Amino acid sequence: MNRSPLFETFARAPLAFERGEGVWAITTDGRRMLDFSGGVAVNALGHAHPQLVEALKAQAEKLWHVSNLFQIPEQEALAAKLVGATFADKVFFCNSGAEAVECAIKTARRYQFVSGHPERVRIITFSGAFHGRTLATLAATGNPKYLEGFGPAAGGFDQVPLGDKKALEAAIGPETAAIMVEPIQGEGGVRLVEGQFLRDLRALCDEHGLLLIFDEVQTGIGRTGRLFGYQWSGVAPDIMSSAKGIGGGFPFGACLATDEAAKGMTPGTHGSTFGGNPLAMAVGNTVFDIIMADGFLEEVQRKSLYLKQRLASVVDSHPDSVGEIRGEGMLIGVRCIVPAGDVIAATRDQDLMCVAAGENVVRLLPPLNVTEAEIDEGVKRFDAALTAIEAAKAAGS
Repeated sequence: MNRSPLFETFARAPLAFERGEGVWAITTDGRRMLDFSGGVAVNALGHAHPQLVEALKAQAEKLWHVSNLFQIPEQEALAAKLVGATFADKVFFCNSGAEAVECAIKTARRYQFVSGHPERVRIITFSGAFHGRTLATLAATGNPKYLEGFGPAAGGFDQVPLGDKKALEAAIGPETAAIMVEPIQGEGGVRLVEGQFLRDLRALCDEHGLLLIFDEVQTGIGRTGRLFGYQWSGVAPDIMSSAKGIGGGFPFGACLATDEAAKGMTPGTHGSTFGGNPLAMAVGNTVFDIIMADGFLEEVQRKSLYLKQRLASVVDSHPDSVGEIRGEGMLIGVRCIVPAGDVIAATRDQDLMCVAAGENVVRLLPPLNVTEAEIDEGVKRFDAALTAIEAAKAAGS
């Protein structure tokens, strides 16, 4: 038996890919897979989008890396676009979602420090959250299965039930610095946070001198049908993390903040060797321009409704296998009655790629520019997967 030289930290599906075309991913043995996994909400514009390919190739022929010891004009350009389209005044570029969340945590704590409250270091988070895999973001996530075996959890985090305002109020104390929440808990099961609860968080932060952090690593960059998920709620955070779709497949992240929230992030307080390098910025600027083009996000919203409607008919046809449909935009969850892992395996047999989530949910994360015909095909394959599961169950009973 051949042993992989890789860390055995992933239970990888027996598939390998050699190329992609839009919503299609082609395996090394020639299978054409309809990709509704999106690299876990990363491939915002599908595979090998010609404008992204051209942007990366053009930059690769000029300059790859200079470090943040020097000015990077492409960073200034993308930061200006993000600031112009959001609540933020400042942006810090990094390499991943976990790094973006780490920056958000540091920004909040540093704000309290320079504001004369060095004791305010604790951050309230919510059950079902997922904030990353570093030691700090694992502690913020608070899931025991992710923390097991890594020694004492990083201090400074208090977790309360999602949506429980009384528990939240009770958790606020003299050491509280901020509250951090995902507008939709993607990994947690595509659980939408009610707009009223987000508004309550804003009011509590204002009342107690806390900062409000939105973790939009998964919900940002058009995934919900708005540029960022918070824009559905009518309130704005003080700090926000972003990654995944922001690079359309190229790895980078960003932390956005108001001038006031970022006032403690002075020279020497934070840094990144690779963050915001010219390659990432070339792709990121192009992704932003495509998504913010007139009518693009409105089309995401329209096609999201179409996808939900098509899925609703599938749920009605398979009441013993699947239940409710959740989500916004192209972040859709189907809560399963049969094991979600069985559904994921069955969809792969139908050459459809989906993603598991908490609460026995299957996520569908097609590219934002998916067509109605591709949605039809994806729903057809999802329906066929459920039919196969039910046929196998009937044959075995």
